[in-house]
Amino acid sequence: MSSSLRPDRDAVALAVSGLLGGLLLWRLGLHTQGGRPFSAPWITLVPVTAMAGAELLRRNAPRTALTIGVLALVADQFTRGSLATVLMFTDVMYAAALYGTPAAARRLPVATLLVTVASTIGFLAWFRRPEALLIGLVIGLVSFIPALTGVSVRSHRTAADTARLAAAQTARLAEMDRIQAVVAERARMARELHDMVANHLSAVAIHSTAALSIDDPETSRNALKVIRENSVEGLAEMRRLIGLLREGGEDGTPAAAPTLASLDALVEQANVNGAAGGLVCVLEDTRPPEAGALPTPVELAAYRIVQESLTNALKHAAPGPVTVRLGLADEVLTVEVTSVSGSRPGPTAPGSGAGLVGMRERVALLGGTFTAGAEPDGEARQLWRVRAELPVRERESRE
Repeated sequence: MSSSLRPDRDAVALAVSGLLGGLLLWRLGLHTQGGRPFSAPWITLVPVTAMAGAELLRRNAPRTALTIGVLALVADQFTRGSLATVLMFTDVMYAAALYGTPAAARRLPVATLLVTVASTIGFLAWFRRPEALLIGLVIGLVSFIPALTGVSVRSHRTAADTARLAAAQTARLAEMDRIQAVVAERARMARELHDMVANHLSAVAIHSTAALSIDDPETSRNALKVIRENSVEGLAEMRRLIGLLREGGEDGTPAAAPTLASLDALVEQANVNGAAGGLVCVLEDTRPPEAGALPTPVELAAYRIVQESLTNALKHAAPGPVTVRLGLADEVLTVEVTSVSGSRPGPTAPGSGAGLVGMRERVALLGGTFTAGAEPDGEARQLWRVRAELPVRERESRE
């Protein structure tokens, strides 16, 4: 016997129990009817044995089991009958509805109901006695009720399987969302850490190199002063970042994010840091005075873009002006930073390329546009221009 037709443990138990029960009833002489063509007592064991064989196929071959069961039940009507045959048939009918094909599960209740109704009407017309209704009731209990029960259990199992599948899919989606949230949070932390610390560390690297390369006490003193200021401010920025990650300080209030109102101090600090390299930083704010404060994400992104652009200018720009321009029109904040592109004398700091990536990510998160690159300025020199356009959508909802 192939593995696909090998009966399971439950089928074997039901078949053996039904066969033993039939033998016991036969041995006790208990039968369900009399006056049949084949009245020899031993003949009742033939339908019982056939029905027990059908029980072995109840799960792996429910259609075959039902066919054998119907034939065995019909044959049982020509003998003195056994209650074991009838009881095993109810289980075969139940299994056919439960384990059979979806089409069989749909048809069996309808077919058995029609057989029950037709048999009831037929026996009532034949016997012309109310007791004939009991025959229809027995037929319904043997065929229609097991089929209906099997379909009901099948639908509940299907619903349970669907619910488990939906729960598994929801769990997978939740895990994907969690992973994406972790990746996004790591990227945000990386941007904040880079933007906060890179400016100060670049100034420390440049001025420490100048102090080491120039043998002049005054120059070294000024360089060390700038180094100390940037170190202290860098530590303050780190503490502010830690406060943001902890969602507030010890007093329970969240740490304040930098805004555009702090750009004056940022540009002034850039002037101090870039003085040794011949950089002159200027802030041009052309926003209308009545514009007011912008949404926090927009102001934070604009501040970080200016901060990173000034850091890049400190690292790579040639001597000359570094201009920071702010503009607001049609609910779009424009941030533009230009510097002279080219080599410059004196110490420099290496770059990692993460600054441009971080700026581009910040602008993309707000649905804006970002460009960065060199372009001529009409004076036989190249300018490095960083330009970001940040839509101010949250203002409409506030107003």
